[in-house]
Formats: sequence, C-alpha cells, structure tokens
Amino acid sequence: MKVTETELKGCFILEPKIFKDERGYFFESFNQKEFCKAIGQEVNFVQDNQSFSKKGVLRGLHFQKGEHAQAKLVSVWEGKVQDVVVDIRKGSPTYGQHISMELSSENKRQLFVPRGFAHGFLVLSETARFFYKCDNYYNKEAEGGIRYNDEVLGINWQYPPNQVFPSSKDLAQPFLSSLFL
Repeated sequence: MKVTETELKGCFILEPKIFKDERGYFFESFNQKEFCKAIGQEVNFVQDNQSFSKKGVLRGLHFQKGEHAQAKLVSVWEGKVQDVVVDIRKGSPTYGQHISMELSSENKRQLFVPRGFAHGFLVLSETARFFYKCDNYYNKEAEGGIRYNDEVLGINWQYPPNQVFPSSKDLAQPFLSSLFL
C-alpha cells in the first residue's frame, strides 16, 4: 500500500497494491495493523456506512462535533466522485483550507479523514456507491455542516450549480465564518 500525507496534516491518501491477471484483480482493501502503522496512529473503526447516489448528487460538507467527532476512511466501490475535505480544526495552520480529489472504483484510492475535518462528495458517474469506515458512532445531536458553496472555501466543484443536487438540509448549512461563533 502506498500512503501519502496531503497538505492537510493528518489527512492521507491510500493506494492499494493491486494484483491483476486475466481473471480479474485482487487487493487488500483494509488491514488494521498496516493502516495504523502507515498513518502513525491508532484508529479503531466501529461503524461502516454506505451510500448510493446518482450523478450530480452532492453530499456534504458534514462532520460530527465534540466527543462524537469521527475520523473516516472513505472509498468508492462503484462509480466516481469528487471527494472534498475541509480542515475545521480551530487553531490549525490550515484551518479553512481544503483538498479535492477523485475517488473511483477504477483508481481504488482511499482517503483517511481525521477528526476535525468536514467531508463531502459530488457524484461524477451515472451512479456511485460510496463506503466509509468511522472511528466513532453517529450521533444526531452532534451533526454539523458547512455550506458546500461557501465562497470563502472556494471549492471548485466540477459541475455548474444547476447540475448539482444537494439536499435541502445541506442547502441550509451555515457558512464557515459562523461555525465557531
């Protein structure tokens, strides 16, 4: 597995070693021991989640607050998405900065999103199955979010606004500037 830390400290791209032959392919998608060694910390995942979405669906930017914060290991099992994470760690030198990358069933990349980050994705293929492991249980009262089109963030979503379909809940999320007021 190739592991690369992004410009947002603690956020890692993981690329598996894929073994292909005329029958298809094989790769190890997760190994707790190797994963923790690669990112230099112990992370114990306790919950797995999946979503299925159609082209243009935008989910995010979401996070869990306080003691319910979650680290995530995200991947795409079918299709292709633009995956985005935003550093919302107060006092971080990269606070408010984001990274954006393509995750797909073809490239088989995974992204480790540590606690203290907002996360979202836009479906680029006709459909996508998105999978993520979480190190803490979901808590409805700890839900948080940032408006996906916050101008301060300057995220270049790959589709024009009229081809993006966020939920009504995501359209009502606050801007980054009001998060810690």
